[in-house]
Amino acid sequence: MTRVNIDRLVLQGFDPADRKALVEGLKCELSNVLAASGEWRSHRTPVLRLGQMPFDPGPSGSRKFGAGVARAIVRGVKP
Repeated sequence: MTRVNIDRLVLQGFDPADRKALVEGLKCELSNVLAASGEWRSHRTPVLRLGQMPFDPGPSGSRKFGAGVARAIVRGVKP
């Protein structure tokens, strides 16, 4: 079983109502991507800067954004 700890998630500039949807999209996509990737090596990444990403406001846009962040995280930490 893969376990991921995210110690801090900074969501500046997001409407409080959209934050929950963003986190749901992030969690769901991380689970899917990590389960599909098979082997995963454990390591720590103190800071991961993802750069600019498109964002559509509202809950559906927030979920989509969260999923995009999850995919970018996996690309950023792949060995």
